[in-house]
Amino acid sequence: MADDTLALASKTRSRGIGRALIAVYGILALAATGRSVYEIIAKFDQAPLAYTLSAVAAVVYIVATVALIAPGPLWHRVALITISFELVGVVTVGTLSLFLPELFAKASVWSWYGMGYLFIPLVLPVLGLLWLRRTK
Repeated sequence: MADDTLALASKTRSRGIGRALIAVYGILALAATGRSVYEIIAKFDQAPLAYTLSAVAAVVYIVATVALIAPGPLWHRVALITISFELVGVVTVGTLSLFLPELFAKASVWSWYGMGYLFIPLVLPVLGLLWLRRTK
């Protein structure tokens, strides 16, 4: 019976709006990974903090994507922790980039609350957390 409940919870997370969230997380994972790999290889010395933060964002998006797809309560918890970290990161980096722009010689994925990505990095974790709460 418990196994059936776990399987149902996993299937629920990956249906409807959950499927759209997973797709957006996957796209952001690819975009942030490509961006950070290029930045670190080609121009890391220009803005090491920003480019490192872009790499952190990429890892967060990859883990969140996997955690939203994978079944079971452990993965639900991993998704909750990862997406919460993402929200804190976006708000922190976004605020720092506004009030201390000298820290960011170049933009990161989360600079200015994800403005370079149409503010999706700010909205997505809120939607993700609401979805996880609904599908628990």
